[in-house]
Amino acid sequence: MTFHLSDTTYGTDTPQAKQAMYADLRSQLAGLVHGETDWIANTANFSSLVFNTMPGLNWAGFYFLKTQDELVLGPFQGKPACIRIKRGRGVCGTTVEKGEAIVVADVHAFPGHIACDVNSRSELVVPVFSKGEIIGVFDLDSPLPNRFGQVDAEGIGSLVKILEQTLEA
Repeated sequence: MTFHLSDTTYGTDTPQAKQAMYADLRSQLAGLVHGETDWIANTANFSSLVFNTMPGLNWAGFYFLKTQDELVLGPFQGKPACIRIKRGRGVCGTTVEKGEAIVVADVHAFPGHIACDVNSRSELVVPVFSKGEIIGVFDLDSPLPNRFGQVDAEGIGSLVKILEQTLEA
């Protein structure tokens, strides 16, 4: 399998445009991680692919559970970020608690939001699993209010599933 980075400019104004973008991203990601089992390499390339392909982002990256109570910053793209996040704190820590994706239309309205970048206005966090256990989260931030919706949660979730399969290889 070969990898080809698309130079397509994607729209995000309709669910159909988003679904087309995620279908293309799934194809690109599958090629990018094909045959590669190194977790750091795959998560670094995953972050870069999403950040450099999806419009309207100012941060994309991973936090991994290093203990049962604390997430630690992993590979990412964007400005420097918070290094440690307690379980249950902010959107990332809450995602770990709930074990499901969280879409936040306005981060200023989210109780306990952790502002690593003051320009962030909306956020999407998707859990990452290995062998049925949550091992971390993939976090997307946008300077645009209401940038993410259910189509994004499902689309990013489908990308994370491709990544999770590299753990089982």
